[in-house]
Amino acid sequence: MNIFVGISLIILLVLLIQNKIKPAFLFFGLLLLYYFLDLIKLDKMLSGFINSSLITLLLLLIISIVFEKTFFITTISNKLFSKSYTKSLLKLSFFTSISSAFLNNTAVVASMMSVVKQNKFHSPSKLLLPLSFAAIFGGTITLIGTSTNLLINSFMIENNLTPLKIFDFIYVGIPIAFIGAFVLLFISRFLPDIKSEKEIENYFLEVKVLKSSKLIGKSILENKLRTLEYLFLSEILRNDKIISPVNPNEIIYENDILLFSGDIKHIEILKNFDGLELEHINQKVNKNIIEVILSHESTLINKTIKDTNFRTKFNASVIAIKRGNQQLSGKISEIELQAGDNIILAVGEDFNKRDNIGKNFYIISSIGLEKKLDKNSSLIVLFSFLAVLMCSFFEIIPLVKGLFFLLAMFIGFKFITINEIQRRFPYELMLIIGSALGIAYVMLSSGIADYLASELGSLFGSYGVVGAFISIYLFTFLLTEIITNNAAAALSFPIAYSTAIAFDSSILPFVMAVAYGASASFIMPYGYQTNLMVYSAGKYDMKTFLKSGTIVSIVYSILVLVLVPIFFPFK
Repeated sequence: MNIFVGISLIILLVLLIQNKIKPAFLFFGLLLLYYFLDLIKLDKMLSGFINSSLITLLLLLIISIVFEKTFFITTISNKLFSKSYTKSLLKLSFFTSISSAFLNNTAVVASMMSVVKQNKFHSPSKLLLPLSFAAIFGGTITLIGTSTNLLINSFMIENNLTPLKIFDFIYVGIPIAFIGAFVLLFISRFLPDIKSEKEIENYFLEVKVLKSSKLIGKSILENKLRTLEYLFLSEILRNDKIISPVNPNEIIYENDILLFSGDIKHIEILKNFDGLELEHINQKVNKNIIEVILSHESTLINKTIKDTNFRTKFNASVIAIKRGNQQLSGKISEIELQAGDNIILAVGEDFNKRDNIGKNFYIISSIGLEKKLDKNSSLIVLFSFLAVLMCSFFEIIPLVKGLFFLLAMFIGFKFITINEIQRRFPYELMLIIGSALGIAYVMLSSGIADYLASELGSLFGSYGVVGAFISIYLFTFLLTEIITNNAAAALSFPIAYSTAIAFDSSILPFVMAVAYGASASFIMPYGYQTNLMVYSAGKYDMKTFLKSGTIVSIVYSILVLVLVPIFFPFK
């Protein structure tokens, strides 16, 4: 049977790498298969979904929605920047790491991206990648800093091991965040210095020439469409044919589609030209202009706008698209969307009430679609959350009980509504973690985890328990670069558990190896959601990520491999 389990896990890994099926469906599907084959009993399968650590994670993610409405992150982050790049970067890194230690790091990065892009001292391209990496550092400081840590704690509880405490991670996490900030300062030399006020944003938008336009019958040059400061006419679509490059003497005809690339902030310039209309804007759609990034979990990936019934599904219209430094071509409605695409939307009044928004987009522009809490309400949120954390730390009440009380209080004060919770509830993450606990049980009970642990032992056995510890870390580290961090932790934990038993070692250093290895996603932009969020916004290329991420990964790994055995001995 362990052969079958091994083959099924290999298939799972291959499908995760291909990224064509959502991880939640893959994990839950495999768990159901194991249940149908009597490899796991029903009560054991369901126990993973009521694990206290999973419930804690879900509560934290819901409570983080309330924190998104407070003024803290935006107000404080506005004070981070000064003429000194060194001071600005270090303050940004420390603030982001501290915030991410207690709040959802995706929300932290999304809140700070607009502040970084609007700062008047330094190029966003010199700050956005450090912002993402600092958020990852911060997630390693506490138990609640990242879903990966709570997932691993779920494994501990399921295997009747002593649960991790909220500040067990600070001994390694704080040095990583502190030293990591200076490493970010070092890698800043590899980051592009793109001046936002001079650089044309590579957005791609369509404008239609109406029947009544006075531009018809005149050339591009005569209509002065060649001399726009912030927008460049790159193509003309005429009767499904692309005219590119556009000759200055090209005559404009009725129903021509003019394709511009440029800075979306200066889209108002086009209103100065008679008879031009932005494509894909429906009169029923409110002209709230927002910027979003396509999520790596979006159902729109590899599909065109035309094929997705976009306007009906989201009550929004696509105005423009940007994909890093890549020059897009053809009609916007026929462009295949990719994870990480920056998209400008004109949204309707109920856009933020749709239950599919959070699953498909990261909203990064500061728009008035969601009411912010006032100062007094924000302070209530902050101090009540800190009180719950302190009560948990001093073991006055369990964290999960305190969070339930906090959520009830927030609902009572109308800081969050039941409808918001339903829309933003992380169903897919719940499926992944609950299923992963059951799969881990099957890996252990079938003997496949012991087999893989013995194979690692034979490879690194000559180096003893230290060699086994390093091998577990490197295995998890490599997995998290090719699949999601939670999936990497789910597959690595059973092997780490069996390896610790085989070497008669304490489980903690191996648990920490998995935890820190699963968070070490620096080299690829698609490995972690915050990397994906800054990839296009900072106009980075793969070379920048590889060079900067490799240096950060090396320092991060050295710190983990040195500090974990010191604070979590093998015996």
